[in-house]
Amino acid sequence: MRIVKSALTYWALIFALGFVLGTVRVLWGAEALGERNFLLLEIPVMLAASWLAARWLIARFAIAQAGEALAIGLLAFLLLMAAEVTLASTLGEGAAQWIAGLLKPPGLYGFAAQLAFALMPWLAFHKTHRSRAADRAALP
Repeated sequence: MRIVKSALTYWALIFALGFVLGTVRVLWGAEALGERNFLLLEIPVMLAASWLAARWLIARFAIAQAGEALAIGLLAFLLLMAAEVTLASTLGEGAAQWIAGLLKPPGLYGFAAQLAFALMPWLAFHKTHRSRAADRAALP
């Protein structure tokens, strides 16, 4: 249950930020900077937020194994894909059209970032545990 709770929390945090940034992109950013340019500004913000959220989750939910961290990221990714296709369908874009959009730029850039989002808890787990191991090794 801890993994599911962690994944839901991770997904909700990042989806909420992505929803806000996506709304800004669609309503103002794409017009001002162009879709691709705004997306290239949005992706680093999303990845930084994913990193911070993943590190927080590892500590908050006491994730003790790399497999747990990977499961959190994969479950959050599945939730993200389900939410994205639901949102696209609600806005009048079919699932097949949405998937096709992921396979070419700029959708491909976003999809690559979503894959990184999926791996972020696993990467944060390894960074956290390597740092702790180094701290313990440095103790006299």
